[in-house]
Amino acid sequence: MPSTDSITLSSPELPAELQRRIVRVLVAAQVLSGAGLAAGVTVGTLLAQDMLDSTSLAGLPSALITAGSALAAVAVGRISQARGRRPGLAAGYLTGAIGSLGVLVAAAADDPILLFVALFVYGAGTATNLQARYAGADLADVSHRGRAVATVLVATTLGGVVGPNLAAPTGALAEALGIPHLAGPFLLAAAAYALAALVLTVWLRPDPLLLARSLPADGDSADAADGTVARSTPTRSTGGVAVGALVMAVTQLVMVAIMTMTPVHIHDHGHGIAASGLVIAIHVGAMYLPSPLTGWLIDRYGRLPVAAAAGLTLLAAGLIAATAPGDSVALLALALALLGVGWNFGLLSGTAIVADAVPLATRAKTQGLVDVSIAIAGAAGGLGSGLVVAAASYPALALTGGLLAVAVVPVVGYVSRGGDRRELGLADH
Repeated sequence: MPSTDSITLSSPELPAELQRRIVRVLVAAQVLSGAGLAAGVTVGTLLAQDMLDSTSLAGLPSALITAGSALAAVAVGRISQARGRRPGLAAGYLTGAIGSLGVLVAAAADDPILLFVALFVYGAGTATNLQARYAGADLADVSHRGRAVATVLVATTLGGVVGPNLAAPTGALAEALGIPHLAGPFLLAAAAYALAALVLTVWLRPDPLLLARSLPADGDSADAADGTVARSTPTRSTGGVAVGALVMAVTQLVMVAIMTMTPVHIHDHGHGIAASGLVIAIHVGAMYLPSPLTGWLIDRYGRLPVAAAAGLTLLAAGLIAATAPGDSVALLALALALLGVGWNFGLLSGTAIVADAVPLATRAKTQGLVDVSIAIAGAAGGLGSGLVVAAASYPALALTGGLLAVAVVPVVGYVSRGGDRRELGLADH
């Protein structure tokens, strides 16, 4: 009996049917992983601040998580390149679950060093959650690639919104088990990541990347069954990879920097963990919920206009966060909602640019390396955020982040006006 990862395609409709099935499996895994990654966002910074009794190092957990995700992005990309998306993604989520358990042990032992090591390992879950979006594009026609990536990414919304709002009950459960209250969400993260790995291992068959390699026309168009490349297939280039990576790295740096210190800012103005959980839940929802609309905009109007919109939206988020009164949870929630939307614009447009520019022969490996740049940018944003707030203030951090995000706009404008769009892999977009 032939392996399901080496199916012979006898009908032109089969790739579309398999794409829908694969996306459903990825969606299920993303719902679970969304709950897992929300733990670090919600209480990772507060847990470290409580253990270290220092605000200047409060950004270190976020930096460690994103640094861990950088290493994991390379590993997941290489495993996926060699063996397929299924083993790569499953290994990443399982590593995230192990890191979550390590955080619980560190919190119970009140050991900051172990906490930092565990958060670094936990970062693998974040990297894998992002890598899964590429799996949604492996079998997608290029004219629907933005929507395919968006469908996988939006699934993170449910877990990402529910997870932070379970901070109080999971904290109570943690206390009942003799673990500090703030570590509670990592109980949920350990279970969620482990279940996501199980779902992918059992049901992500056939493997989308391995199957895409067997398709005609480099797998870029399910309609190109006669071996010809679809008209809309972009030119392959490293230039397109650089543009996409830049867009994603800048938006990641700004988003992580502002997001990391917002719970601390809220806490310092007398609000409890419930307020922080609500603001982060709104933020995470805004990061993923607009994905279907963003995907449609990308496919309809092009990658570059949406990338420019990312910079402008993040600027608006930074201005609102910088000018909002410290005790105004509503305005901070609005700022972080815009922060999430801007990140969504940047991630999806950048992902589409990279997916267009990279051939299947090196796709997963290159995508993993691109995500390393995203993770490094996030680590820099997380680590630098605490230092900026300690040296200046939260408003200064928010304003700096917003202004930095605008750097995306002139780059996109230059590419849009230039005559090298085809060389960048952006022709017909």
